[in-house]
Amino acid sequence: MQSLSCRERCPMNWKQLLVCVMVLSLSLSVYGGTTSCFKCHKRAAFDKAVVHKPVREGGCINCHSPHVSRFDGLLNYRTPEICYQCHIREKVKFSKIVVFHSPVKKGKCLTCHDPHSSSYKNLLKNGVPSQCFHCHKDMSKKYSHIHVPFKKGRCLVCHDAHGSSDYRLLKGKDPVICLKCHRDSPSIRKVHSGYNMKDMKCLYCHNPHGSSRKGLLRNVLHKPFAKGECGKCHNGKIKEPAVCFQCHAEVKSAFYTNHNHLLSSGANPCVGCHSPHASDDEKLLVGKEVALCRKCHGYVYQTKENALYVHPNWDQCTDCHNPHGSNSLAMLYESGNKLCARCHETQGKFTHPVGEKVKDPRNGQPITCVTCHDPMGTAFKYNLKRSGDKDLCVQCHRGY
Repeated sequence: MQSLSCRERCPMNWKQLLVCVMVLSLSLSVYGGTTSCFKCHKRAAFDKAVVHKPVREGGCINCHSPHVSRFDGLLNYRTPEICYQCHIREKVKFSKIVVFHSPVKKGKCLTCHDPHSSSYKNLLKNGVPSQCFHCHKDMSKKYSHIHVPFKKGRCLVCHDAHGSSDYRLLKGKDPVICLKCHRDSPSIRKVHSGYNMKDMKCLYCHNPHGSSRKGLLRNVLHKPFAKGECGKCHNGKIKEPAVCFQCHAEVKSAFYTNHNHLLSSGANPCVGCHSPHASDDEKLLVGKEVALCRKCHGYVYQTKENALYVHPNWDQCTDCHNPHGSNSLAMLYESGNKLCARCHETQGKFTHPVGEKVKDPRNGQPITCVTCHDPMGTAFKYNLKRSGDKDLCVQCHRGY
């Protein structure tokens, strides 16, 4: 008997066949998500108060492969790419962000969100502030005086959970964000010695979460401010930094070094880093050290973000750098080799020769630790600037 080809056996043309395949695929999506998947996966995890749209519509295979995948959870793509298939507006928004919330920067959407269903708005795994406190544990401490939004757990009144132009992820600049609730009124000006609130930096003196002091004043007070001796600094005669040097003579000597933090343009005065009134830091810093340095030295942090190997305690900048000034390059406390030897005691004893007598053939400068190592982070072990197998060595040893 003569055998028939597929085309001869099937009465449909290719257009009709394509329609059938599309209908079959759609039915498989609905049927598979609502019936087949739940034969193994318990439905309770998918039936909470807020359900992700693909789950609600039975579209499990929109995100997951039913058979095999290169990604965890049998996902069709890794996160965040799979999320951006639908959340296009968020992708556009994130492309304009300057400072990212860490999970967003790392593409870890599922750190905060449940991809299937949740008991909380926006598919959060926990409600706010519990979700925030999961990482920001230091924020869960108790205060005797608490800012109302923080007391009510409304973190998102002030912060953007994804990113911002501000390193604290604030939704607006200080004092604009504060003045949305705290109107610039005569009563507020009276408390602040008549100053125009629009010219103030509220967060220099006030803790926006809570404090042991009334008025949410930060816990460490500058001595003249604590004593009410405003005239010691606000005398209208001496300007910063000279007014600061009247008391802080030791800092003045640090600024009169070859490499210091004072800029001739006057763009980096003392109050760029310190609050002249109140702070939660013993040195009256206006923020945490790692965040404060990042405001200007963002490129250093970007290097670290892209590195596979970073120096231990990389975020403790003042372990190696004098924040005011030094006679050593990069405001290091000592010249490179001596500084490294504080911790690396065997340095120079059985390593590649280093020191003033050993010259780099490329530039004639002395070979130091940082000739080969980058303490800010690199792609290679031991913070080497290039691969230690050969590539680093042949930069100088051409005949190798």
